[in-house]
Amino acid sequence: MNRRGSLRARLAALYAWLLLGSGIVLLIIADLPFAVVSHTTAAHPGGSAGQSRFASNLPDLLTYSGIALAVLAVASIAVGWLIADRAMRPLRRITATARAISASSLRERLNLAGSYDELEDLGDTLDGLFARLEAAFESQRHFVANASHELRTPLAAERAVLQVALADPDASAESLRAACQQLLQLGQQQERLIDALLTLAAGQRELRNCQPVDLARVADWVVASRQEQAARARVRVAADLAPVTISGDPPLAEVLVANLMDNAIRHNVDGGQVRVTTAARDGGGCLSICNSGPVIQPDDVGRLLEPFRQLGGQRTRHDGGHGLGLAIVSAIASAHGATLDVQARPEGGLAVTVMFPLP
Repeated sequence: MNRRGSLRARLAALYAWLLLGSGIVLLIIADLPFAVVSHTTAAHPGGSAGQSRFASNLPDLLTYSGIALAVLAVASIAVGWLIADRAMRPLRRITATARAISASSLRERLNLAGSYDELEDLGDTLDGLFARLEAAFESQRHFVANASHELRTPLAAERAVLQVALADPDASAESLRAACQQLLQLGQQQERLIDALLTLAAGQRELRNCQPVDLARVADWVVASRQEQAARARVRVAADLAPVTISGDPPLAEVLVANLMDNAIRHNVDGGQVRVTTAARDGGGCLSICNSGPVIQPDDVGRLLEPFRQLGGQRTRHDGGHGLGLAIVSAIASAHGATLDVQARPEGGLAVTVMFPLP
């Protein structure tokens, strides 16, 4: 308890003063006529017998009134304390639950149904906050575990390459050069993963660099930069880019389109195709990328948006990607207030649509 006193004591004192004040007012109203009669009788001794009787009973009346006032004072304090205790009970429950909650124990809930409307609304709001915190901490733990696994794999490979090179006493310059090249490739793999993690973190933050972005121009630049990659994968790319301006962060918008393009090309089939369109639709800016590819079960689509996941829900294989592409797209779309719709095409591949609000 701090030096200012508890809220419960303050409420009890307030209720007690209200009850005591009301009692004092009532006693004054009840005793005032007797006091007036007594004063009149004292000033005019020849009054009636009834007035003389009222005057003679006034001391007893005042004594009884004082006793009643003392009893009322004690009762008002007790009643005020009980009322304050009942009013503060939900707040004490909120305090106890908040103290019991930690990063490792977020399952506690207040469940203040049946309390006062205002306190019940507060309890529901806090329960929703606790639920969101639990989901965020669980997602963070899951993400950190996956990221640790992904970073541990190339580190183990690097150690194996070094151990093999050092264990060979007759290692030639060519074998050492090959080991160094393998280490460089593994280092680049880690660098790409770290860059992807940083991009994912940036996409999950609130936007600070909002400005008009020509979505068609961004998509056109990304398509042009991926032509060589598409040619190596034997994938045809078609674009239908209508001018549309959105409000957003230009680098993140470029990353979103680039990740969708990389995903569409990487997870395609020989001789497949990718179609990119931009248009103003339904009061917003629409980006759509459809690609051919292996048939995807509708139940697997949601898992593709999770970090480090690929088709079938298995962990990523280091085939040029880390399973962060669509997770980054989802985070960037959410930061822009855009809606992301990912559908599995019956003939194979994905149809991804991002609807941006217009500025």
